Amino acid sequence: MGNILVIAEHAGGTLNQATAKCVACASSIPGSTIHVLVLADGQDVAAQAAQLDGVSKVLCAINPANAQPLAAVLAPQVAAIAGDYDYVFGPSTTYGKDLMPRVAALLDVNQLSDIMAVEDARTVKRPSYAGNAITTVRGKDGYKVVGTGRAASYKAVGEQPACDLDTVDPGAELPTHSRYVELQSGASDRPDLQTAAKVVSGGRALGSEESFSIIFDLADTMGAAGGASRAAVDAGYVPNELQVGHTGKIIAPDLYVAIGISGAIQHLTGIKDAGTIVAIIKDEDAPIFEVADIGLVGDLFNVIPELKAALG
Repeated sequence: MGNILVIAEHAGGTLNQATAKCVACASSIPGSTIHVLVLADGQDVAAQAAQLDGVSKVLCAINPANAQPLAAVLAPQVAAIAGDYDYVFGPSTTYGKDLMPRVAALLDVNQLSDIMAVEDARTVKRPSYAGNAITTVRGKDGYKVVGTGRAASYKAVGEQPACDLDTVDPGAELPTHSRYVELQSGASDRPDLQTAAKVVSGGRALGSEESFSIIFDLADTMGAAGGASRAAVDAGYVPNELQVGHTGKIIAPDLYVAIGISGAIQHLTGIKDAGTIVAIIKDEDAPIFEVADIGLVGDLFNVIPELKAALG
C-alpha cells in the first residue's frame, strides 16, 4: 500500500497507450493511490491522462523545456516531485527505459525493470534471460520503489470521468549539458508499433528494401502496424525503430502476423504475449511454427497478394 506516481509518456500532444498500461501495472498494488505526472509544455495531454481509470489526480509540470522528451531534462523534475511517493513507475518503452534509470539514480535507489506481475507491495516478477526465465525480485524495505511496467504484460485501463488536475512547479534545476536538436523519424499513418492491436512483420526472406513494401501494403489493408525482425533491420530493409524482439520492441498485439520470419529466440521473446500469432514462411521446420497459432508453409510472394485480395 502507498502512493504511486506514474510518469506519462506522450508525443505530438497525444498520450501514449503505454501510460494506460503502466497505470494498470500500478493498479495491481492493492490499496494504493495513483497519481499521474505529465511533463509537457501545455495541458492537453494532462486532460487525457485525467480520464484514465484508477487515477485520482494528475499533476502537470508545464515548462517549454518539456516540449520534447529529453530524459536529462525530465528526470530532475520527476525526482523533485517523487519525494512524497512510495512508488514511481514509468512504462517499459524506449521513453521509460531512457528516463526511469536516471530517476532511480537521482533518488539513490535500485530500479525494478520490466515488471510483469506484482506479488505484493514490494515483490514483483520480471522476465530475464530473454524471457526464458521469470525472476521474482523484492525491493528493500524502507526504500522508494522505482520501476517500469512491462507494457506487453498489461491491458490498458479504461476511461473514467476526469479526475482533479493540478499544475505543479518541480523547482528542479534543469541541466544545461544536454539540449534537444531534432527528431528524425519516418512519417507514417500506421498505428504505433508498440501499442497497435494488429501488427504485420517481415523478415530477411523479403530479400530487399523494395520488396518490403508488400509488408506495408498488407499492414495498411489490415489497419495494422508494420514491424520487422532483427535480421531484416540488420540487412537494411527497414529502420531499427520497426524492430520487434528482445533487442527491439516487446509487443503484445491481439494479432501478430509474421511473414518470412524463421523465429529466432530474440524475436519470439518480443511476441510471446500476442493474442494470436500467424506465421507464413517457406521453411516448414522454422522455429516460429512452435509458437504460432496458425501456420502456413508457402512462398510469401504468392501468399501475400492472395491474402490481400481476400481481405478486399
